[in-house]
Amino acid sequence: MTLTDSAESQRPSDSAVPLHRARLVLLSVLAGAAVASLWSFHFVDSVIGDNVANTLLGYDAKGTAITGVAAGAIFAFVSGLAGTFTACNVAAFGAVVPLVRQGESWRSRLRETLRPLSKLAIGMIVVSGVYGAVGALIGERLPQLSTATVGDGLPVRLIQASVVFGIIGLAFIWLGLAALRLVPDPLAPLERRFPNARLVVLGALVGGFLIGRPFPLFHKLFTYAAETHNPLYGAAVFILQSLGNVVVMAVLFTLLMLVGRGRFARWLTARPTRLATVTAVAFIVAGAFTFLYWDVRLPAMFGYGWYPTASW
Repeated sequence: MTLTDSAESQRPSDSAVPLHRARLVLLSVLAGAAVASLWSFHFVDSVIGDNVANTLLGYDAKGTAITGVAAGAIFAFVSGLAGTFTACNVAAFGAVVPLVRQGESWRSRLRETLRPLSKLAIGMIVVSGVYGAVGALIGERLPQLSTATVGDGLPVRLIQASVVFGIIGLAFIWLGLAALRLVPDPLAPLERRFPNARLVVLGALVGGFLIGRPFPLFHKLFTYAAETHNPLYGAAVFILQSLGNVVVMAVLFTLLMLVGRGRFARWLTARPTRLATVTAVAFIVAGAFTFLYWDVRLPAMFGYGWYPTASW
């Protein structure tokens, strides 16, 4: 065996590394930056979010008080559904690529689709449930429910959002770079011991969206849950909110896996480089958008720095 052969034998996974990785990263970051610049929070939060919630609930979601446990539970799920495409939730779509599985029949494809979704849900439910319980107990002491401002009118609750989504955005970017083998994969050692660990961790990141979410309808739900001082109720409505956030994503992903007899899954997994490329792009675009929107554009709105923003 030659020296070259020996070196090649120690890199059996090199075939899964895409070409032009630096260009791929640059274009993905630019795409995320463009979305952060063009994003209209007024349109997504008010025009889409409020109208969806008002239609499904049958009343003014913002103006009508939550009355009773059952009403709060319904409000939690519906407001979560209404917030599907808000800036604090849209990054969840970047987490679905690692869920791709193949199957011969539609039943096996459905099973192979629902199984990873269930693992994603576990991580999401644990984080949102724990935070909901804590929030119900000490909610008024959390920055997320504070009405205080600092500096040039920057709300304290948006500072919490900036910190939380900045961390989540950087985590997504790191996972994207790891898919391209540019940085170590922090989940690889854990995944070797627990095969479903990656999906659970991704679910935990999605569940973590609630820890920073400033979406007005969620703020209303959080305020009501905190007033009850009931940790079980807080956990329940936060879980419902989190499930509402991802139900559209889950349905779209399931349909994508079932339609066309699994052609998309076969196409995506036909080449190791293709799956690695799509995974990396999804994570980096979502991560760059999340970080730039919440940690650069948001402070710029209050006079801290500058970020190019569309006028609509």
